[in-house]
Amino acid sequence: MPASGRENFSIIIRALPGGAAAAVILAAALLSGCAKSPPAAAAGPALTPVVLQGNWYAETEYGGYYEAFAKGYYKDEGLDLTIVQGGPGAYPVQRVAAGAAQFAMARSDDLMMAAQQGIPVLIVAAQLEHDPQVVIVHAESAVHGFADLGGKSIMVEPGSAWITYLEQKYAIHIHTIPENYGIAQFLADKAFIQQGFLTAEPFQFEQLKVPCRVMLIADSGYDPYRALFCSRPYAEAHPEVVKAFIRASIRGWQDYLRGDPAVADALITQAHAESTAELLAYGRAHLLASHIVDGHAEAGEAIGLVTRHRLEAQVAILRRLGMLTRDLAVDQVASFDYLPADLQDRARK
Repeated sequence: MPASGRENFSIIIRALPGGAAAAVILAAALLSGCAKSPPAAAAGPALTPVVLQGNWYAETEYGGYYEAFAKGYYKDEGLDLTIVQGGPGAYPVQRVAAGAAQFAMARSDDLMMAAQQGIPVLIVAAQLEHDPQVVIVHAESAVHGFADLGGKSIMVEPGSAWITYLEQKYAIHIHTIPENYGIAQFLADKAFIQQGFLTAEPFQFEQLKVPCRVMLIADSGYDPYRALFCSRPYAEAHPEVVKAFIRASIRGWQDYLRGDPAVADALITQAHAESTAELLAYGRAHLLASHIVDGHAEAGEAIGLVTRHRLEAQVAILRRLGMLTRDLAVDQVASFDYLPADLQDRARK
């Protein structure tokens, strides 16, 4: 997911009859791409204002939220939603903990480590059932599996736990190069290997006619959720708001994946011009093909679902890797009480 470098701006979106939406771009240096509902009509019921903080720029991985926003699903649930883009330095955990945002997205392993530090984050649903991060190699590379990464150098985010996981699992050593969110080194060096996203860099390489292959890191066994979270105090004080937000978001994802994503894609592109129609179509196709959002039905996975069993397995992995220095109970970092009723029994198993 390469960085943008574009000027900051905000977007005001006004719901129109029939589920359509119009956007007016206002020059502002206040928010890094923000979708904001208009004030409720004077005669209508008051809406509860909530902020969703992205952990990256608007892209297809957030399609369900934009779909629900555009079609008025949050308003149907009594919510006045503002979507704030992320990017390098977005710090969603800190913003939620400080009350600057009510909801945000992050990997479940990062949230577990935040909880260990005493930050009161609470996983309440899944944004994505599986992490779309991939290892990208050139098509002619001798690397065909994770074990083949032994002795190789990979450009990754510093401190990536999956590197340690692979080293332990395959008894190998991997050299790391700090991530710079670019592709120039990959283009210049046929032996170069880098971390990326299933929905982003491979598309760029395809457009540049640079053959490459990807390995989904989740397939290695290191597979955190991309989780939707809030602060524990907020959830305890506003349980119906949290439940309503999750219901609207799941409904949006169902429409984005199974229906026409055009209305959401238009808003995403307006928020982040690098998210072109072609890139969004590519990304959505790969989200569907790899079941990144909805998971695998045969494994009991579903849009929004987080399960106790899988979170416990992630805690155990982080303990083994030394990323968690003491035991962490799942209930210290996650709650299943806010999920729709049809998911709660599955979540607690």
